[in-house]
Amino acid sequence: MKRYLNKPSKFNNLPFVEVKNTKYKVENGWEAICSRLNKKIETLTCKKKLVVIETYQGVIHEEVISNLKVGLKADWFILAEDYMLAEDEIKKLVFPDVTNDRIFGFLTRLGIEPFFNPEKVRNLQNDIENAGEETIVIYGTGAAHICPKPDLLVYADMARWEIQLRMRKHLVDNIGVKNRNIPDWMLLYKQGFFVDWRVCDRLKKRLFDKWDFVLDTNKQGHPKLVEGKGILEGLELASNRPFSVVPFFDPGPWGGQWMKEVCNLDPEPQNYAWCFNCVPEENSLLLKFGGDIIEIPSINLVFRHPKNLMGEAVHGRFGDEFPIRYDFLDTMQGGHLSLQVHPLTEYIQEKFGMHYTQDESYYMMDVEEDAIVYLGLKEGVNPKAMLSDLEVAQEGGAVFDAEKHIQTWPMKKHDHVLIPAGTVHCSGKGSMVLEISATPYIFTFKLWDWGRLGMDGKPRPINIEHGKNVIQWDRTTEWTQNNLVNQIEKVAEGDGWVEERTGLHEREFIETHRHWFTEKTEHHTNGGVHVICLVEGDEVIVESPTDAFEPFVVNYAEVFVVPAKVGAYTIRPYGSEVGQKCATLKAFVRV
Repeated sequence: MKRYLNKPSKFNNLPFVEVKNTKYKVENGWEAICSRLNKKIETLTCKKKLVVIETYQGVIHEEVISNLKVGLKADWFILAEDYMLAEDEIKKLVFPDVTNDRIFGFLTRLGIEPFFNPEKVRNLQNDIENAGEETIVIYGTGAAHICPKPDLLVYADMARWEIQLRMRKHLVDNIGVKNRNIPDWMLLYKQGFFVDWRVCDRLKKRLFDKWDFVLDTNKQGHPKLVEGKGILEGLELASNRPFSVVPFFDPGPWGGQWMKEVCNLDPEPQNYAWCFNCVPEENSLLLKFGGDIIEIPSINLVFRHPKNLMGEAVHGRFGDEFPIRYDFLDTMQGGHLSLQVHPLTEYIQEKFGMHYTQDESYYMMDVEEDAIVYLGLKEGVNPKAMLSDLEVAQEGGAVFDAEKHIQTWPMKKHDHVLIPAGTVHCSGKGSMVLEISATPYIFTFKLWDWGRLGMDGKPRPINIEHGKNVIQWDRTTEWTQNNLVNQIEKVAEGDGWVEERTGLHEREFIETHRHWFTEKTEHHTNGGVHVICLVEGDEVIVESPTDAFEPFVVNYAEVFVVPAKVGAYTIRPYGSEVGQKCATLKAFVRV
């Protein structure tokens, strides 16, 4: 078997932020959780005790409800879903945002309130008001809408990658409907992405300061509970120090073998295609309390501390959306990515309600000898002929001859190609790509997928109709070479280090700088967030010149975030190979 490392991998798949305050106690298992909640309920001084257990979409309600009904001392257990609109009404409510398309929809402006039947809610609230000295539990998505001033609030949060895994297994429904068994799980995901998660996030942001406890049910059968103040303290800590989110690895039809070894993964799966290693909308953040780990969505940090994390200027421009994404695309001993193009800014705004588009770049972490990138169009390309060839291929006719229309570029390790929206592109086989991009990752218009099926055995969605509306036909060979391929310039150097600008294109708002170093290098966030990958070298350590945070060790290929609040920090080689030549690739927002 081909080897990509000459030593065992140190890659950390489970990075965490440690909360050292010992006053927080994690409860494990339903018996301990219910006991803790019952004790807390007993301390409430009010005669009528209102307990709200608010849930994010993706919680497996059957598990939670069955255990809470048995373990909690409740006189009345109310399910929020019983007070929602009828399913047909909810489908009608969300249809303008969900649409008939398999992949794309429109980011909803809905909150949780329209999902509920106002009359039913008013009647229930009157019944609760008139109840005697009882313990009343209201459970489910929207429970906090029914009872906005509870005496005890438990928030059951969910990591979005775990939600997607549950959708693939048809274990969960979208909000207010029983649709988990629809044949195409992608429709569950689409409704989650465009509607459910937006709705839940809007409610969640109003509840942060009201959390008494957070319930973690990301691992079926292994629930955990911790005080809400402990979670908020963990988020505060993370916003003031370097940290990493939990990388998520997934197979794909073109996947490769590099990440198996380098990222210290289970060798059994056929391949690994993707690694989302800094996508706060998708990734998890682990908080450690003593010997226990609580998993929460990393997007909570963006919501809770956007200014500390991103800085005033970036927050002012993007709000509470984290604008930079890092991920890996592994085609080593694999296949080509799909040939694709991303929408122009005006197109994504008009068609999908997004504020900005998915500009991106490919940085070559590693390559095989014959690695290429498809990037831009050939001189003299005939748009009509190319689109016709794509449509014929999609209908099962002649195979699309990509190299007839698309320019190819040989790649070597540490090359960097820039991909502003509207540029036709894909990485070929034999590449290990660090993809640096803006965050709207779902908006990829596939033009050709080499005639293969997805991992589910179904054809992967092709979007020629969208694609032809955004392809920039003037981005041909000469323009691409002069603007997009290895646009590298030295910007500074010192004793034992060199800093280079490697991109991105002027149409893209992300800047990338590479540092080569054998000695300590000095950095400063300058009021903006930094996302960094160690692209060369075994191990480095990130330190504060003023001891403002604990030293943070980073291994080869790991990605980490330096919040804007950090300010000055240094990076130097570390471990057994001090003096080794290392390189980091840093991304930040131009302001």
